[in-house]
Amino acid sequence: MKAEIITIGDEILIGQIVDTNSQWIGTELNRIGVSVYQISSIQDDKQHILNALKEAQRRVDLVIITGGLGPTKDDITKHTIAEYFGDTLALNEDVVHHIKTLFAKYNIPFGESNRLQGMLPTKATYLKNEYGTAPGMWFYENDTVFVSLPGVPNEMKGLLKGEVLPRIKQQFKLPFIIHKTLMTYGQGESLIAERIEDFENNLPSFIKLAYLPNYGRVRLRLSAKGDDKKLLEDTLQEQIAELYKLIPDIISGFDEGGKIEDKIGALLTQKGKTICTAESLTGGKIASTIVSVQGSSAYYKGSFVAYSAGSKISLLGVSSETITKYSVVSKEVAVAMAKGAKEKLQTNYALAVTGNAGPTADHNDKGVGVVFIALATDTEVFVEEFNFGKPRGRVIDKTVNKSLEMLQKEILKNS
Repeated sequence: MKAEIITIGDEILIGQIVDTNSQWIGTELNRIGVSVYQISSIQDDKQHILNALKEAQRRVDLVIITGGLGPTKDDITKHTIAEYFGDTLALNEDVVHHIKTLFAKYNIPFGESNRLQGMLPTKATYLKNEYGTAPGMWFYENDTVFVSLPGVPNEMKGLLKGEVLPRIKQQFKLPFIIHKTLMTYGQGESLIAERIEDFENNLPSFIKLAYLPNYGRVRLRLSAKGDDKKLLEDTLQEQIAELYKLIPDIISGFDEGGKIEDKIGALLTQKGKTICTAESLTGGKIASTIVSVQGSSAYYKGSFVAYSAGSKISLLGVSSETITKYSVVSKEVAVAMAKGAKEKLQTNYALAVTGNAGPTADHNDKGVGVVFIALATDTEVFVEEFNFGKPRGRVIDKTVNKSLEMLQKEILKNS
């Protein structure tokens, strides 16, 4: 079964709000075996809505529409859907009663505009909105299901889970869709593709591989679709085992619980080791990533955000002579930051970063994108230089990911 999601609202198109509804709906549909074919965002315009409905009906079996169901004049979805189906609106007393009950609970006056929300197309099956006043609607026309839901996220979610998904599962025979996503670190998409080219070429026809790259990390998603759930699960496990043989050095685990910060936390906890950080250009983002893991207080002891030269001197004991001689963006300063943090917080490991995130390089001779990452251990301190290019956000994110990658490799090396 294929579905299309249509979000209605000028506020999405002008960037006033972000369309999180489609992402959530797509995830929930996929869980029950419905494949999302397309997602569209359109204006609050009658002709645009009519065109979108017509085109969607030619492509898919299920059309889910969100938005445009409020009590104001700019909410035209109900009237437009009625026109699309050659239908008329009629007052649904169940909707009116629900709104009155809801308003009475919160001492809100009931007005004529609220009564008009009870006007529904006669061909619609009414879907009760437990969290708001805008009713959901279900239509079945020419072998296509159309569902209209409010755009308010908690109302949409309540209707989809309570009304729409159960109806879809009852009315249609759906396949199983299973995803397994592996997290990899340290190599780019193209290099990974070269290493597993034969594997990818020989995947069973019902399994697809997708590469989902980000700064310093690539997720490998295996998706299986079919009617035999056990066959899908068993085959996926076989393919995952094969990937572990081909690229064991870069796989950190599964997407859920497989993030590098999760694995680092597990390793540090297992070994009874501790870590601290000293950050300049990342401004605490490494620390934030590490402490996002539940239970991180067992191994993470603290952070120094030493953004200026003065704070590097006062907080971490970096000498002014070192900064004058080598500049704040240098391997010497990175090493001194790591040593200072480790000494002050008495940890087994200390990560330190300094660099030029951009847009300009201030008071040093290194270009934008140049970053030094130092890692102090109980026996040594080592440092690496990188050039992460531009823009600023990319440099910061790559610095965070590479720092954690270096830390993970060092911990594993001593396992």
